[in-house]
Amino acid sequence: MEAGRQRQGRLWSNLKEVCDLLHIPAAVSVNSEELLFQHVQFKTGQRVHTIGQAFDTLYIVNSGFLKTVLIDEFGNEQVLSFPMKGDMLGVDGIHTRHYASEAVALSDCDLILLPFKKLTALGRVHTELENVMYGVMSRELVREQAMIGMLGALSAEARVARFLVSLADRFAAMGYSSKLFNLRMTRHEIGSYLGLTLETVSRTLSAFNEIGLITVDQRTIGIKDAEALKTLRRLPPSRSRAKQSTKQKVEVDQSGDDQVLATTV
Repeated sequence: MEAGRQRQGRLWSNLKEVCDLLHIPAAVSVNSEELLFQHVQFKTGQRVHTIGQAFDTLYIVNSGFLKTVLIDEFGNEQVLSFPMKGDMLGVDGIHTRHYASEAVALSDCDLILLPFKKLTALGRVHTELENVMYGVMSRELVREQAMIGMLGALSAEARVARFLVSLADRFAAMGYSSKLFNLRMTRHEIGSYLGLTLETVSRTLSAFNEIGLITVDQRTIGIKDAEALKTLRRLPPSRSRAKQSTKQKVEVDQSGDDQVLATTV
């Protein structure tokens, strides 16, 4: 575990560690060591909370990857987000006191429990803590609004490109590589999140690989040209992509011949 201490066989984090994880300033008027928050582990595929379940807790991701989804009466999923380290879950339960979405672990996860009654009681005494927690909740909403705006304005290819750039940026913020990472979610889940079909996501990733923007090895993605992904609007026609791919191959082959020649000389 990346933070916390053992007590009664369980892992706990103090308030400062929780604030650091959320990238917010710790409340100076609160004694961090007197406030401990319990960790809970979830295995891949386990549900953290379900739709309609009584709300009493917010969750902070300490490690691992999850998805939040809506499920219609036919059992179809609509992916809402892919929470990872430093993200907060369960905010949608505050209004009705029941969770409006379902959270599922995409990998083994370590979550920190933030009981809502405990949070509100602290907020009444320490207003600066209440304000920064509201800021965290607002941050989650802003991210969702940005995604909705993207879905309405961009082509299918641009949506996938921005998604990959966003993932790379988030991995970098967590201290991991932004150039090479594994997708914890399936192509189908990415499509649900972006409003695309599985086939469109797969075809787009293959096209990005073909023209050299990324490399794809099953779930492993290598970012080769992040700037091009950020500004991409639409892919060139398949015939143009084939010519571009052939040109790149010739350039690589020529480079290899030059190296051989230089070595021989």
